[in-house]
Amino acid sequence: MGKILSAVACNLDADILSACMPLLEEGKVGAIEWSFDALYNLPSIPDWFDAFLQVYGNAGRLIGHGVFFSLFSGRWSSAQTDWLQYLKKTCQRYAFDHITEHFGFMTGKDFHHGAPLNIPYTSNVLAIGTDRLKRIADTCERPVGLENLAFSYSPDDVKRHGEFLHRLLEPVNGFIILDLHNLYCQSHNFSIPLYELIHAYPLHKVREIHISGGSWEAATTAPAGKVRRDTHDGAVPPEVFAVLQTTMMQCPHLKYVVMEQLGNALHTEVARKNFHDDFIRMNNLVQQAGKEGDEENNHPFMPPFPLKYEDIIEDSLLHMQQLELSAILESASTGSEAISALQQSSLARTVWCIENWQPHMLETACKIAQKWKK
Repeated sequence: MGKILSAVACNLDADILSACMPLLEEGKVGAIEWSFDALYNLPSIPDWFDAFLQVYGNAGRLIGHGVFFSLFSGRWSSAQTDWLQYLKKTCQRYAFDHITEHFGFMTGKDFHHGAPLNIPYTSNVLAIGTDRLKRIADTCERPVGLENLAFSYSPDDVKRHGEFLHRLLEPVNGFIILDLHNLYCQSHNFSIPLYELIHAYPLHKVREIHISGGSWEAATTAPAGKVRRDTHDGAVPPEVFAVLQTTMMQCPHLKYVVMEQLGNALHTEVARKNFHDDFIRMNNLVQQAGKEGDEENNHPFMPPFPLKYEDIIEDSLLHMQQLELSAILESASTGSEAISALQQSSLARTVWCIENWQPHMLETACKIAQKWKK
């Protein structure tokens, strides 16, 4: 294992930049993760932020994280074409070490207003995801990775997620962002031990780890009366720090550990201090785990160029079902109402297995979709 870098998700946001400033001045931030597609509506990036990104990029310590591509949309959209064009332009400007995206598809008709939700793990969905990943890799000409989901509908989805990610990433020699707080959410919401979930993933495929905080949300149908949400607006739970310490040593190709926090949760001095203390704690663990080593291959996940793909793969039935599911989630006033609507929908008695979806997670999916729609 070579050196592991402590990184922070740092975007063009006054609150997160203000919270990061002491860490930057102390020389603690080894790398920056930037959600490059979050600035889609800005005509230009401020010169000072551009210079900031250039410094980290030129040092080989800038990583790009996408949010809005919607990897598994059943129908290719003009917005995805625009996204790839923007990615190409951005990669020409900044020296990213790698590019990553979120697993899932985006609900909602507006490209930048939707919730990333799970899909059925079928061969046609796998083919769509592989096709999209090849296009991303071919565009950025860098290693590409995917982040595991925080949200699932059933325990079966949770347990199969790691293996499906592995199959999906193989054709592009891709890697995994293992988000430990996402797994913490899954562990609580489905009563599965956290370590069991971690070991359901191919840890040799992990190049990046995320940690963050979140929140508890009341859910009348949940066994414990509450659901854990990956809202990025709280301190990192002690359980996440505990598994970080052990998980790092099991990931031979780990290069980055990234702390995420939303700027709108950093308005107070107390919140900023908690953010600072969490980063220092993370960095101390990283320093203990990552040693200066001989990195024989700094890019073990470089795609096997040239990548072969032809016509864009689409699935009209999947597209229709995704639109129908999105409409139900965005309009149902209760989880029960969503269940009733799904039972009458085209998703009933199909590979979506809606009959196995947990009521408290469907209730949560409605809240997520409706929040993003706003």
